Amino acid sequence: MEGLLMTKASRLLAFALLSAALIAPPAFAAPDSDPAPPPKSDAKSGKKKDDRKSEQRFQDGYRAAYATIYDRADYAAGIDQLKALSRDDNASVATLIGYSYRKLGDMKLAQAYYERALKTDPDHVRTWQYYGLWQVEQGHRERARYHLDRIAALCGNTSCAEYTSLAEAIAGGAGGSY
Repeated sequence: MEGLLMTKASRLLAFALLSAALIAPPAFAAPDSDPAPPPKSDAKSGKKKDDRKSEQRFQDGYRAAYATIYDRADYAAGIDQLKALSRDDNASVATLIGYSYRKLGDMKLAQAYYERALKTDPDHVRTWQYYGLWQVEQGHRERARYHLDRIAALCGNTSCAEYTSLAEAIAGGAGGSY
């Protein structure tokens, strides 16, 4: 009886893992769906309610742009939505703008936004990933490997999704599908 329960439990676990793998987006497309909140304003502490509303508007606007970009692949509209937030000093926002420009084929603007994101937050793993993918697309595999090493240091391992995605792109080709 105990062996039968273990078999059923094992099958259930295998089914759950397979289901999760089929439902989850591929690692290379794992966007930053929950950005860091915008920096606190210089307002007095009596403005906390306004700050919370502002932060919520930012989060809602970011998520709407995220859906426009990743769900509908409407990169130009997503860029407009992100720029309307007036928060390209936020690494998540700048990275997503850079990603969108890269998808539109404007590599110079993509690079500028990735660099802006890293200037704002040098430890933003998703930026290192996407900028590394940009490097692969430009044929700069050695530079992309630097990004890969940086991701490993930030993640503390080589099994995080961002590392795996970039490693696959470096090993596999131009990375144009990322």
